[in-house]
Amino acid sequence: MSDRQATEPGSTPHAPRRRRELTYFLILAFGIWPVVAVGAVGGYGFLVWMYQLVSGPPGPAGH
Repeated sequence: MSDRQATEPGSTPHAPRRRRELTYFLILAFGIWPVVAVGAVGGYGFLVWMYQLVSGPPGPAGH
């Protein structure tokens, strides 16, 4: 009987997998990637700041 239920049109035999994938997507989209993005932008800003401490601020030389 379970084989017939899995092959009937409209049945969802992969519902637990779909729910798990949706949970993983939400964790990635709203948890991990925002942290990675903020870290990358913050890291770039820190590198620019350190570069300017060593080489001076941007602009024409002598002003």
